[in-house]
Amino acid sequence: MGPFHEAAERNQNKPPIGIRFLESIKKKRLSYRTHQAIVLIVTFLAYTSYHAARKTTSIVKSTLDPESSEAGLKFVPWRITYSSEPVERKSLSWKLGDGWAPFNASDGTALLGELDLAFLAMYALGMYFSGHLGDRMNLRILLTIGMVGTGIFTSLFGVGFWANVHNFYYYLIVQMLAGLFQSTGWPSVVAVVGNWFGKKKRGLIMGIWNAHTSVGNISGSLIAAAMLSYGWGWSFVLPGLLIAFAGLLVFALLPVSPEAVGADKDEDELDSLNKAGEEVTEPLLVSDADVKQEAVGFIEAWKIPGVAPFALCLFFAKLVAYTFLYWLPFYISQTAIDGKYLSDGTAGNLSTLFDVGGVVGGILAGHISDRLDARAITAASFMYCSIPALFFYRSYGHVSLGLNIAFMLLTGMFVNGPYALITTAVSADLGTHSSLKGNSRALATVTAIIDGTGSVGAAIGPLLTGYISAKSWSAVFTMLMAAALVAGLLLTRLVVAEVAAKIAESRSQGSPASKAQAAAFDV
Repeated sequence: MGPFHEAAERNQNKPPIGIRFLESIKKKRLSYRTHQAIVLIVTFLAYTSYHAARKTTSIVKSTLDPESSEAGLKFVPWRITYSSEPVERKSLSWKLGDGWAPFNASDGTALLGELDLAFLAMYALGMYFSGHLGDRMNLRILLTIGMVGTGIFTSLFGVGFWANVHNFYYYLIVQMLAGLFQSTGWPSVVAVVGNWFGKKKRGLIMGIWNAHTSVGNISGSLIAAAMLSYGWGWSFVLPGLLIAFAGLLVFALLPVSPEAVGADKDEDELDSLNKAGEEVTEPLLVSDADVKQEAVGFIEAWKIPGVAPFALCLFFAKLVAYTFLYWLPFYISQTAIDGKYLSDGTAGNLSTLFDVGGVVGGILAGHISDRLDARAITAASFMYCSIPALFFYRSYGHVSLGLNIAFMLLTGMFVNGPYALITTAVSADLGTHSSLKGNSRALATVTAIIDGTGSVGAAIGPLLTGYISAKSWSAVFTMLMAAALVAGLLLTRLVVAEVAAKIAESRSQGSPASKAQAAAFDV
């Protein structure tokens, strides 16, 4: 065990082959800033490919089950078509027949819903284990395994087209395993980015970086729709191949931490830590050479101040966000806008604006939280603002297309803003909390706990909506507004602590800004 462990440690601290290749070309070591740029670009591409692979099922549903939607074959960006009444579900003329058994039967929509639930359930469950593993093994290796595995099982779903597979359990098992491998992504990329960036600029940087979620959703939709004309199997195989290739890119280029590649913080980075009030003599992440670090246990991570309230807050925030992700196109197609019904394809295109608003919200929330040095106040404020946004979208979104777009963008901004902030900057902050005494081996576990708890809400929200929407969409929006309210209330204790810290700070001008932030999370 001893010699093997030492060999593993030496291998983890060896720069990736791609970094060594770049350094051999430049004939000198890469700068700290260059490493940071590589980290942002590689992790951005990595998680974009995760979301692109995840999005394909929602587009191909219309081909597998013609009764569910025609959005997939009509997915032409920004072309608006209308119909005078809700679009009738017509059979699609496939050369292999209408739809794809067993999904084209009377219970096809229910079977597709079970696939979604199975994927999200395994994703949420796997998140906890992935975080535990992430703090105990090389994150670059874990990401590579997760991405290649995701690519294999995403492609295997598509292989069912050529293999003429009509057994529901084949697709169920493939989706479950795809969800399990997908769970490796988020804890790993957040941990890596958190290793490279100090708290001072973390909110804004991660807010911009978090656009990969929306970019992945949109690109995944476009790729899957474009491939449908060649056979729905390609809509899974191509994204599967892309994420597997991105996994190899991660293996070749991703530097997990400064210590892993022997990079030293440059003067600008140290100045950033000083301005945030952090002692350079006690760095955010202490080198393994200085302190023998032990991975933080699952229960210990839950006890870190701030983890539980933010995790529970994200449960309700993702419940709202994922309900929109899975049901917004259907809701738009069934709602008369200015007296006209949009076609399913146009409704799907229009729904991507929710993601556009989410990009703006993520960047705005990160920037505001950096300027105020108050994550809880920012997240809670956005959740409270999402309540009137949801109300206005439901009440007035049908008046005109312009109002629908405006309220959709606004809702996406306020719903996805705190979701992006909590899953990125907040998770990274808590993973390097002062109570850990510089131990860097908690980032993945903390991220997994927070996003894993949120993913449970992500599975429950769409499931409840399927039942409630059959009776009333107003009831669905009431549920979403109640969830947003609860999400904000769960952060009340941290908000009060941050406000108290700000008041104390204003009374004693000489106290460092970092003490205010630390006091807020230490409550």
